[in-house]
This record gives sequence, structure tokens and C-alpha cells, in this order.
Amino acid sequence: MKKYIGFLLLILLPFQAYSQQDLSADELFVKARTAAFDEKDYTKSIDLAKQALQKAPNYTDISVFLGRVYTWNKDTEAARAVFEELGKKNVQDEDYFIAYTSLEYWNDDNTKAIAIADKGLSYHPQSEALWLLKARAYFADKNYKEAEDAIKNLLAINPKNTEAINLAVRINDLAAKNAISVNYNYSHFDKQFPDDWHIVSVGYKRVTSIGSVILRANYANKFAENGIQAELEAYPRLSDMFYLYVGGAYSNDVGIFPKYRTGVSLNANLPHSFEAEIGYRQLYFSNNIWMYTASVGKYYKNFWFNIRTYITPDNKNISHSYTGTVRYYTKSAQDYFAFQIGTGISPEESRNNLLENETFKLKTFKVGAEYNFSVKRNLFSIGTMYFNQEYRPDVKGNQFDLTLGYTRKF
Repeated sequence: MKKYIGFLLLILLPFQAYSQQDLSADELFVKARTAAFDEKDYTKSIDLAKQALQKAPNYTDISVFLGRVYTWNKDTEAARAVFEELGKKNVQDEDYFIAYTSLEYWNDDNTKAIAIADKGLSYHPQSEALWLLKARAYFADKNYKEAEDAIKNLLAINPKNTEAINLAVRINDLAAKNAISVNYNYSHFDKQFPDDWHIVSVGYKRVTSIGSVILRANYANKFAENGIQAELEAYPRLSDMFYLYVGGAYSNDVGIFPKYRTGVSLNANLPHSFEAEIGYRQLYFSNNIWMYTASVGKYYKNFWFNIRTYITPDNKNISHSYTGTVRYYTKSAQDYFAFQIGTGISPEESRNNLLENETFKLKTFKVGAEYNFSVKRNLFSIGTMYFNQEYRPDVKGNQFDLTLGYTRKF
């Protein structure tokens, strides 16, 4: 039986070889793509692409594809050789420039990647992929001004490019080395407190080589009394994907503010325009309040969706807070409308009435909206928020907030 099977194989193999040789360049190209995309067999795909090029040496699409597969297979020199040969032929295909720029960008030669992208854009000035690669290369080199210009050109072509909006938000925080900000929040209560609250914050932000640092002073008038708080926050970058939030604050006016607070979060810019965060916040009045937070966000076209939770355990139970946020970006990362809805009180909101007692664990519903817009390097914001909260068991009151903000980047 084994001899019979072996005999059949000897007969069939020449026919299989002949059949493979008889395939057209297009048919071999289809097989090469199937091997690369469906089977993830890059060696087989390279072999099939080479066979196709033997039949059609000037088939540019196959050569570009071969260079891409060499790139995916981490054979950088072979990929570069393919692209350099196409360059000698003065190939002007958009896909060629995208593939060649991607190779150099992924191998950290950002200067060369930018040069290739620029040449490609001279032929294809509306290429979203080339503008995005150029912006990413500048961003990787920490040349934020040029990255910002490239992203603006891309968004002028397609304001709904999700990857561009995602990168624009990241660039926005780093494009200017300095920023000063002033924010004012007004709170009115219909039942819970007889006096309105006023909070004014003045901040200074500095972008450093390892990330942003923010120093802020907060003044509050609550319960017809005054208080001052000092804050320091930092966003050190760990890699292109990960960065930290580290924050702390101190006040000698306990009751108006916590005595001190701390917080640390690990943030990730994930593939497919997702982002995530996990960390803790801690407040100290005369006792510690520990809160654990997590959030996930997603950019989709002109929208950013985010949901965040705070979990606060104690000896009796575990309280939960959830907030959903939607932003609609208009023309840049600084220009957007936002809508927010949630339950519970967030310790991130200095305007709220989070105190040492059990208030923050009672039932709260909130809904609000915000509008941010920019005029050159001047950023303006206006927002409003409505709270319906249980400030004592089974007793609810309403809170109305108005927030104004101004930031100057330089």
C-alpha cells in the first residue's frame, strides 16, 4: 500500500510543478497574498511573489507587495533593496511610497521616513496615509511642531480620520512647551447648602523631555469660608504606548479641601484608536479614603467615547461611580463639543461636594455638556453640569454648575 501511494506521488508531483509554472503572474500574486494574509506564511508568500515577478518583472504592485512581506518578515535589508530598485525606476505609485516610508518608520529611521513621505506627497498631496506617517515620524522624533502641521494638513483633507484625531490629541499636549490656564467654577445648591460655591484655579504647564508637569493653585469659597490648595501633576512617558499620571495636592484648609490627596494611573494608547487607564486616588481629611479607577476610550471618526468607573471599598460595602463621556471634534484636537452623563461623584472634580462623610457614597445622577474652541494658541472652554444627589439618606437636592476656562500656550 505504501509503495502504491509513493508511486502515485511520483506521478502527480511533475503535474503539480507544471501547474504552478503554468500560472499567470496575477494568479501567483493572488496565491502570494493568500499565503501572507490568510496563512501568515511569509516565506511561501515571498517565493510566490518572486515567481510572479519572473513572469512580469515590471509588475510594480507585486514588487511593492514583496517589499512589504520582507518588512513583515523582519528582513529589512531585502525589503530596502526592493524599494531602492523601484526608486531607480522612478516609480511614483502612492502604495510604493507608503510601503517604503513604513519600513523606515518601523525601523526608527524617522529622518529617512520623512524624506520618502515628502517625495510621495509631491506626487500625491492628498494622501492621508503619507501625511499620517509623516506626522508619526516627526512625533517619534519629538518634533511636535512639525507633527502638528502634518496632522493639520491631514485633517483638512479628511476631518473624520480617526487615527489622525487620536494622534492630534496626543500632539496637542506636547506641541507647545508652556501653557498657563485660569479656570472658574460656580456651584449653586437648591437645598443642600445655603451659600453658593466659587472655585478659581490658576495653573502652569511645562512640557519636558520625559513628559508634562503641571503646577496648580486652587482657591475655593465654600460654606462662606475660604481655602487654598496646591497641586502638582506629572505625565511621564514610559514608551510610545504607555505613560503615567502622578498627582498630589496639599491644603491646610481641611474641610474646604482634603488635607492632601495622591493619585497614580497607568495609561495606554492602544491599537485601533483605543486607550485605557487603571490606577488609584487617595484623599485624606482626618482619615484616608481610597478609590480605584479604570477607564477605556475609543476614537471613531470625529468622536471620542470614554467610560470611567471609581470603586471605593470600606468596611461596610463597596460604592461605585460611573461616567460616560462623548466628544465630537470639529476642526482640531482643541475644538470639540462634549456630553457627559453618570452616577456618583468623581474625586477628579474639585468643584464637587466630596467631603469626609458618607456623602460621596449616596446616590447621585449627573449630566452635563462642554464646548471647547481655540483661536491660534488661545484655548477657551465653557461647561455646565447638573447634579441630582442624595446628600442624606432618602433626601435629594439639586446642584447646578457653570465652568469657564482659558488657556494660553506659548
